[in-house]
Amino acid sequence: MIAAEAGDGPREAVESLFQRGMAARRERRPGEAIRHMEAAVALARRHDDPVALARALHGRANVERDRGRREVALRLYREAVPLCRRGDDPLVLAHTVRHLGDVLREMGDLEGAEPCYTEALALYRVHSSPPLLDVANAVRRMAILRETRDEREEARALWREARDLYREAGIEAGVSESSAHLEHLG
Repeated sequence: MIAAEAGDGPREAVESLFQRGMAARRERRPGEAIRHMEAAVALARRHDDPVALARALHGRANVERDRGRREVALRLYREAVPLCRRGDDPLVLAHTVRHLGDVLREMGDLEGAEPCYTEALALYRVHSSPPLLDVANAVRRMAILRETRDEREEARALWREARDLYREAGIEAGVSESSAHLEHLG
């Protein structure tokens, strides 16, 4: 197990492990990433900190998903969501619920994914200043779901919204992808 850094308390130590795990993930060092995330989860569990545990579970789920282990990621996201509900950050809940929806959609469970995307979008839409890229990504996921179901009008409206959000965020790849889907949908 990886030792946690000394800090002001367990939550700071969990966050340190989480950040090291995310850095290893970005640098494509999955073994190191999973070790940091597992240590963060274990530490948060020992200190009975639901907010820190939700963050650590989400991080570990992301790494498991990268590794193609969707069933493990699904279990971790499902454990994290109720913990996020106990916290006081609706954006963390929105982000976690959206990722749960992503795994469900990737596994072919469109019925399970839809309420996740609906909830994430609702949380983003009522927030006073949600991160633009997170909103764009959530809209994109719902557009993909609608397009997969051949709900063309709904998909078009969502792809237009995603395109506009990506444009505003300065993410050209998102603008291009949205435009391509709109062209395909006619």
